[in-house]
Amino acid sequence: MAVKANVQKLSELDKKHFLHPLTPPKMQYEQGPPIIVSEGNGIYIKDENGDTYIDGMSMLWNVNLGHGQEELAEAAKEQMKKLAFSSSFNGYSHEPVVRLSEKIASLTPGDLNVVFYTSGGSEANDTAFKLARYYWKCKGQPNRNKVISLKRGYHGVAVGSTSATGMPEFNNLVSSKAPDYIHAEPHLLECERGDKNAEHYDKSVRGIIEKEGAENIAAIILEPIMGAGGVFTPPEGYLQALRDLCDEHGILMITDEVICGFGRTGKKFGVDNWNVVPDMMTIAKGITSGYIPLGGVVMREKIRDALIQTDDVFFHGFTYSGHPTSCAVALKNLEIIERDNILDNVKNMEQVFKAELQKLEDKHPHVTKTRAMGLLGAFELYADRDKEEPFAPEMGAAFQVVDECFKRNLILRFIDWEGSNIVAVAPPLIINKQEIEEIFKIIDEALTAFENNLN
Repeated sequence: MAVKANVQKLSELDKKHFLHPLTPPKMQYEQGPPIIVSEGNGIYIKDENGDTYIDGMSMLWNVNLGHGQEELAEAAKEQMKKLAFSSSFNGYSHEPVVRLSEKIASLTPGDLNVVFYTSGGSEANDTAFKLARYYWKCKGQPNRNKVISLKRGYHGVAVGSTSATGMPEFNNLVSSKAPDYIHAEPHLLECERGDKNAEHYDKSVRGIIEKEGAENIAAIILEPIMGAGGVFTPPEGYLQALRDLCDEHGILMITDEVICGFGRTGKKFGVDNWNVVPDMMTIAKGITSGYIPLGGVVMREKIRDALIQTDDVFFHGFTYSGHPTSCAVALKNLEIIERDNILDNVKNMEQVFKAELQKLEDKHPHVTKTRAMGLLGAFELYADRDKEEPFAPEMGAAFQVVDECFKRNLILRFIDWEGSNIVAVAPPLIINKQEIEEIFKIIDEALTAFENNLN
């Protein structure tokens, strides 16, 4: 009874005092939280009622090493005891940020060797846009202000990163957004290679560059694999085509590695799957496995070299840029990833992951377009998959399946932008074969329940 009373009290306090992100405020205010998490261990979490759930989404694609990693907690504790915080303004520095910067430079491809730190992914993308525009200003081309992103791409919720996000729901929250952001149709390979007769050429990145003028474009930004937009992998050759396009017109290429980075796809970074080196990459989430906030922009040396041609102050920064405790946790996180051969585990489990996805498609008539790279995967639901006839939007088919999973103590994510019905699966990178099979056993049961409700 005491546990139930405590949960009820917490729920009432939550409704009264906590405005939740990406949640319908009315629903939250009326119903309270569907779960109040109390602890975690590995791929599992436990709520205040004592019930155990499988975290099939690494919470927000970020708890890569799973829950309850005591080494990360100890790293934070030891750093806090020594130096919890120190400013990075006015050139001040400290050992954890220096060591982390060196480590990141050793992991990133090419000459992506310089890091600017933020508190998370939204700040990282806003910073990348500022850096791109400032770079061109330093190069004597101040008209290069426009940024091209992809429809369905997600880049965060700060003013600039929201404007770059290619999902109208985010931009419709308020009545205005930042100027000079243009959304291109994604993954139009032949268009980006220069085929003007290909469908939607005018809406491609190349077509937009021709329309707007390359001299006005600062950068393009894309996720190597779209995450929140639907877990879409680009066609083979697409990233290289955009790299070539940027080189052709002198445009900066930014890759958003917030989800893909630090092992999620089985490589150190998403771009490593296609051997492409961007001019900047934005990072967050997996750099600390979500144990403490940290993000950043990793840039090629030419970006930094342009900035040091002037004596001007770089009037951009955050209180927590290069936070010592965050950097210490990140260093330990990266150490564990290497020491425990996490990337090898991801590649090994990818085969199990894909096989289980295929089993769902073979068994369930509404499941199709299963896909995965590393431990980043998804499947889609159609009323008639052969004709690609979607379910009616008001049905919320993906929501129903995810809800059935939740009833069976599995946490997944549904994606329903533009009428799609996608279920995303992205478990912690430490997962084993038995745990993957446990996840898909529940998904199988949830799909059966969904199908029975259709009859």
